Amino acid sequence: MIREADLEALGRLVGPDNLLTGQPQLEPYTTDGTKLVFAPDAVIFPRTTRQTADILRLATDREIPVIPRGAGTGMSGGSLAVNGGLVMSLEHMNRILEIDRENLIAKVEPGVITAHLQEAVEKVGLFYPPDPASIHISTIGGNVAECAGGLRAVKYGVTRDYVLGLTVVLPTGEIIRTGVETMKGVAGYDLTHLVVGSEGTLAVVTSITLRLLPKPETQRTMLAFFANVTQAANTVSSIIHRGIIPTILEFVDRTCLECIRKEMAIFIPPDAGAMLLMEVDGNAFMVEQDSSKIKDACEEGKAISFKKASTRAEAEQLWQARREVSPSLYKLKPHKTSEDIVVPRSRLPELIAVLHELSSRYDLPLPAFGHAGDGNIHVNIMHDRENRSEREKVVPLVKELFEKILKMGGTITGEHGIGITKAPYLEMEIPKPGLNLMSRIKEAFDPKGILNPGKIFLP
Repeated sequence: MIREADLEALGRLVGPDNLLTGQPQLEPYTTDGTKLVFAPDAVIFPRTTRQTADILRLATDREIPVIPRGAGTGMSGGSLAVNGGLVMSLEHMNRILEIDRENLIAKVEPGVITAHLQEAVEKVGLFYPPDPASIHISTIGGNVAECAGGLRAVKYGVTRDYVLGLTVVLPTGEIIRTGVETMKGVAGYDLTHLVVGSEGTLAVVTSITLRLLPKPETQRTMLAFFANVTQAANTVSSIIHRGIIPTILEFVDRTCLECIRKEMAIFIPPDAGAMLLMEVDGNAFMVEQDSSKIKDACEEGKAISFKKASTRAEAEQLWQARREVSPSLYKLKPHKTSEDIVVPRSRLPELIAVLHELSSRYDLPLPAFGHAGDGNIHVNIMHDRENRSEREKVVPLVKELFEKILKMGGTITGEHGIGITKAPYLEMEIPKPGLNLMSRIKEAFDPKGILNPGKIFLP
């Protein structure tokens, strides 16, 4: 519990309107995308870097846990107050500070919603590629904390590839500017990319300098259905071997297709066992050339059907098939545990075979969909938490899944981060010496351990 005297001191730093302590007011800050619930003692809303520094300095002096928070869309529990303490919401630090067309950079505060930044830069002919599924809710600061990816990662990469520099506040209240505003810079250790993906455990980010690209001239969306996953996976490889790097190359398995079939405006063949959603962008000539090559690859891969959108309205119809997947899975069971594993692209058929075997043995549905272009697949363990037998299967199933993924040369998380949900499994991927080094880095940044405690590292 935070003492009353500490709450009064915090209120003096930000004003009473920027500090919440009442239970009804705290409710929205007790959970995140995991739907797990942990109540903080208070929520504070800094408006400036200086206020952030003052809050953290006081918190370190009085050993108050501080949990940085963006929009709370994270899928690994990174913004949850697992030990109580003070949630620091950055939602009011939400200004786009600068869009520099000449140097192709943007400067933003952490509370800027990702879609709002994309809309702003596209109005001036520029492009910010990272596009997590929560793009219309999640914030740039949260994207930086988790190193968010998204559907366009196969061609454009993830958040870290666009972060040039940061303003960060250390738990001790020191303000540091990391990185550069240029396309190159190798002075000293790369603190910028150490902070990116650190899940709010090292420092609080209060401004971000981002790299932008020229906006692509046009794009083309395509949809193909296959009889089985092997055909779809082989087609993915065939597309890449033809020298095409699609903007988007998404995969959906048979179980997912069965869940969305009745909701779709487009026809899903009754014998479809897999779907690929593909998109290319660039100048009009290259887009037309690449989309024709993709059509050839799909036909050679024995696609049951192939559709190329000729208008944005048609493209939106095709996109509906992908957007409907995640919410439709609740037709199978009332709860799901979503794992964002990654395997080498060539091993996708092996992954699907593993999922079928695990699903049969554990007697739980394991629908899979995701980013086939980079091997990042979302595996969903569907279950009923009220059913004790099903609930108790989840942990051993996850552990066995991760063991098999690592044997394939994969990783246990491609986008969601470790947080609290994957912390028990981190040592499966990173040996003890690596974890010890990470712990020493954490201690150097945060000597009293007040910043986002309980995340990544088990006690």
